[in-house]
Amino acid sequence: MHIDWTAFTPGPALFGGVLLGIAAALYIHFHGRILGISGIVSGLLRLQKGDLFWRICFVLGLLTASFWAGFLFDFHPAQVVQAEWGALILAGLLVGFGAHYGSGCTSGHGICGLSRLSPRSLVATASFMGAGFFTVFVIRHVLS
Repeated sequence: MHIDWTAFTPGPALFGGVLLGIAAALYIHFHGRILGISGIVSGLLRLQKGDLFWRICFVLGLLTASFWAGFLFDFHPAQVVQAEWGALILAGLLVGFGAHYGSGCTSGHGICGLSRLSPRSLVATASFMGAGFFTVFVIRHVLS
């Protein structure tokens, strides 16, 4: 087993976690809703009055965050995706299906739900993580 210690970045990870916690707390305080990415993005498909601007800003923030990190903090992590487009599209569809089926995504259940001590979110997060661990194990140790 090889660990890539150059990819171990506890500082930026801690900073990002703190920002996520603050964002989740502010979102529930001002909007009274759980900060879940799948709910925010899917809300773009069924808009309600006053929802468009902040949802678009949120999604643009997600899509441009790495650019801003590089621009403001000179932080340029190497990003290598070793998968074919078909596999990436299938993975995205499966994640979308899972988020819909599980009534939320990893951010909604894992960050907000667990912080509220929600039993449903605990089961959902354990399921997400367990399925991820199992998939990585099978791909790296059984199929290769």
